[in-house]
Amino acid sequence: MKKLYEYICTFEIFLIKVFLVFFVGLVFIAAATRYMGHPINWSVDIAVCLFAWCTFLGGDVAMRNNKLMNVEFFINKLSWKNKNYIEMLNLFIILIFLAALVGYGVKLSYTTRFRAFQGIPWFSYTWVTISVPIGSILMVITTIRKIREKLTEGARQSIRNRDINDAH
Repeated sequence: MKKLYEYICTFEIFLIKVFLVFFVGLVFIAAATRYMGHPINWSVDIAVCLFAWCTFLGGDVAMRNNKLMNVEFFINKLSWKNKNYIEMLNLFIILIFLAALVGYGVKLSYTTRFRAFQGIPWFSYTWVTISVPIGSILMVITTIRKIREKLTEGARQSIRNRDINDAH
């Protein structure tokens, strides 16, 4: 299972890189063709779709690598135990929010399945909205893994503290 998760993470990073290259390329081509007087209207719309995917997939990569914004100034002044409690509470709040995003994102994706994205008849709006639940599911997995790490780390710290107290 761990190997499958590593493959998913690698594929996710690859997909972000590909989408980002296409996103930048489409915006550049749109600007160049508009300057020449022959705009390609759909290119910016597809770039918006790719941006949505990069946002949610990139959020998971940032979360997995502990690169999300946080305020450590206040938390670092607390004891290890209180710091751990606050971090666990924060992870559970994130988990609840992500679960809501998955639920509402699936509902939104289903209801927009027949809607054309930005008037492009061959491109369903669902391709954009499905980025929300898919990215959120990946972040739920990451959050659960982080909660599990915190619990095992907390158990190890408790054992160390008990051993230190027993030694005295």
